[in-house]
Amino acid sequence: MTEVAYLRKEKETFEIDYPLAEVWAAIPDVLNSLQWTIEEKDDTTHRAKIKTKPGFMSYRSKLTIEGLVVDEKKCRITMKGETPVTTITALTDFGRTSDRIQLFFEFLAKRMNLPEKS
Repeated sequence: MTEVAYLRKEKETFEIDYPLAEVWAAIPDVLNSLQWTIEEKDDTTHRAKIKTKPGFMSYRSKLTIEGLVVDEKKCRITMKGETPVTTITALTDFGRTSDRIQLFFEFLAKRMNLPEKS
């Protein structure tokens, strides 16, 4: 039987009541706390490519973070993720990318001292 690989894709966007510059400056600390690595980062376009650490019986996720100014006191952060999934890991990896995206936003909320969304 041939193992089939595909990508599980997820996307989440939040508006944050902080200027983009402050949020963007906090992101490296958040990623460091999560032990995730920055593969590429562009401070001009506010885009970054991130790689998570692998979990037990799961692959790393590749995440893209995009920041956008809403107004001078508010920004929008979008995180898109892809996780390669095979027929063997499909059951154990189900929802892992979504969980990782949620974890990022939880850590960011703590770093920015924002109330967590339920």
